[in-house]
Amino acid sequence: MARYALCVGINDYPGTSSDLAGCVNDAKDWAGVLAKRGFETRLLVDQKATGAAIRQGIAELIGLAKAGDTVVIQYSGHGSYVPDEDGDEPDGTDECLCPYDVRSKGPITDDELFELFSRRASGTKVVMIADSCHSGTVARFAPVSTPPPIKGRRYILDRVKFLPPAAFLSKQDTAKLGVRRRARASNPPGRYGALLLAACQDTEYSYDAYFAGRPNGAFTYVAIRSLSSLPPKATYMDWLKAIRKSLPSQQYPQTPNLFGSSSMKRWKVLT
Repeated sequence: MARYALCVGINDYPGTSSDLAGCVNDAKDWAGVLAKRGFETRLLVDQKATGAAIRQGIAELIGLAKAGDTVVIQYSGHGSYVPDEDGDEPDGTDECLCPYDVRSKGPITDDELFELFSRRASGTKVVMIADSCHSGTVARFAPVSTPPPIKGRRYILDRVKFLPPAAFLSKQDTAKLGVRRRARASNPPGRYGALLLAACQDTEYSYDAYFAGRPNGAFTYVAIRSLSSLPPKATYMDWLKAIRKSLPSQQYPQTPNLFGSSSMKRWKVLT
């Protein structure tokens, strides 16, 4: 059984005044973890992580995978939303990921991801790990258990992985969004074309943070740390429960979630 992974991290968003700090580290950290678990891993960061390159990277891995194989798509960067053009969203918006060239080439929508993932061969496991802003429902806070970011400095809570649609949409398309989005049931990027481990919920932000002076996504830091303590036969639900022991916290009020069918959630972690 083959294992393939594409790791994407974007700090640099030209022309948006919304650069991030920890996303490249996130992608490199995930690439290291996945390589140790036997994944053939590809890495796209900053200017190499264009919309075309991300789409092509996903399509190539989906095309390579056969029954029994596993494909992991990891993304760390800004998330956002755009007007829904095909009428399949109750609130009139599509969730999306923001590639490096989002201002000139546009985002990657959940509809596109669903189409890409749906090309998988029967019996292929596809997992997406997304450290960006997505949909979901709010849950209770857990005790603080993440370490302080930088000794002697305040917690950094003002850098979030959400890019306002106005930063890359035309004024005409931005006007279609209205004043505010309505709350809705979750329908995140990728939907059930893949099992999605998401960093946060509908009304929350995913935080770009610092741990001991090193920038990382708060979700990525906690997810990788909790992964090391899981038993060999742990499922993705087990992993989510371990992550939620640390998130949300007072520093990082984001609630990770798992989107997929019941059978997907029972898959063994990264196998």
